[in-house]
Amino acid sequence: MKRPRSLARLVGTLTLAAASVSGIGAVVPASSPDDSIEDFIDSAMPASAAPGVAYAVVADGEVASAGARGVARLGTDTPVTPDTPFVIGSITKSFTALAVMQMVEAGKVQLNAGISHYLDVFAGKPAGAITITQLLSHTSGYSTGQGNAGHPESTGAHDELARGVDQLAGETPAYQPDEKWEYSNANYEILGRLIEVVSGQDYQTYVAENILEPVGMVHSFVADGQIHEDMATGHVPWFGTKLPVSENRTDRVTAPQGGVIASASDIALYLKMMMNGKDDVLSADGKAQMMRPASAVSPHYGFGWNVESDSGAVWHTGVSPGVETLATMIPAKNKAVIVLVNGGSGMGFGVTDELRVGISDLALGLNSYDAGASWSMKALFLGLLILPIFYLLSMVWAWIRRARIRAKVSAGFPGLFSLWFPLLTTLVAAWILLVMAPSLNGTPLVFWSVFQPDVVLAFVASAVTGVLWAGFRLAVAYTGKSHDPVAA
Repeated sequence: MKRPRSLARLVGTLTLAAASVSGIGAVVPASSPDDSIEDFIDSAMPASAAPGVAYAVVADGEVASAGARGVARLGTDTPVTPDTPFVIGSITKSFTALAVMQMVEAGKVQLNAGISHYLDVFAGKPAGAITITQLLSHTSGYSTGQGNAGHPESTGAHDELARGVDQLAGETPAYQPDEKWEYSNANYEILGRLIEVVSGQDYQTYVAENILEPVGMVHSFVADGQIHEDMATGHVPWFGTKLPVSENRTDRVTAPQGGVIASASDIALYLKMMMNGKDDVLSADGKAQMMRPASAVSPHYGFGWNVESDSGAVWHTGVSPGVETLATMIPAKNKAVIVLVNGGSGMGFGVTDELRVGISDLALGLNSYDAGASWSMKALFLGLLILPIFYLLSMVWAWIRRARIRAKVSAGFPGLFSLWFPLLTTLVAAWILLVMAPSLNGTPLVFWSVFQPDVVLAFVASAVTGVLWAGFRLAVAYTGKSHDPVAA
């Protein structure tokens, strides 16, 4: 099975005795957490610097074991439990896809219909012909960058999602529909608005009444723009440690693509439902359709789920500010696991991959996860920290050697080249750090800073001090008393 990298992975938590609702949740006896998983957490959790972790395991179609470790927020003694709600990030997309499929089976939505058929704001717009299938499978043409762009300021108002989708409707997708597969949060925000318009309910109410309640997810809810103190607090990386985010505020605009808040025990029930082969919240055929490749353009993604045809694994990660999650199913074996961590990964330091994927592998009986050499990322991060200091010391050195630097002005082309070329190179380096690197990551620098503030600070400090050093050398060269040429 391919190992999902970076912002999210999974494994299991608590065995829950859940009342059966609509025939989905069956009461199962609580069982002790798996000793091998607990031992692994002992060894892997310190390096991740994660304040807390919760997991739950489904085996033979039943919630088999669960566990939790750590605290919900640093500086408090509130323990994480299998019933602690975490924002699950992009695992939410499977809930949105499930809601859309419910409407398809009810005859209210056609998968091959254009979005403008349901949302008038798309009528006559470049994105109006995008089909529901293309939105579900990330083949609409919206780019990662478009999905991570800014949204209307969060106020908790009920029309925030509508206003956010109105903004997306005015954009021209980066590609033609079915031209390529590219993951984009924009697709699922639009689908969230589709659910609202077709159902006549807000996204939060529809998902709660038609998914969370029937599955028996009693410790779960949907982002509503309010602060929820009972949630696990996210912790962002900060130079090898973790800092808690200021408040547990939820966001209505991003709810359909990343705003379900759920406990490990509840997600275990959800994964169990997805694999049970029964007609309940959705037909068995509808669930199966969600968990297979959507098209030739989307060979590794279904509707809200990543799909691995070779291993039979179906999975999704989630990344929110300071929270990383992973849900994995192997439907053919009736096995699944969910892992929730309230700590975001740093660059080489405080990375949660080994913790999340290691728990998942143990629960599913897969080969132990190998995080691979992280020293390259650590070296890069340490280099970014050292670079500003180097530039500042170089400015001091330039002042000490100011006579030699000033002599370069009258030393002809070689002297002028040695004066001006560093400015060009540091400007290019600043562009790479502040513009190109974020664009390759599909995220604006401001957006990136919400997830990895220490990395962004290091980028900015390196870029700014580099240009300042080059500019300082020029200022020294062209001010003060001139001198005869001196060899550099």
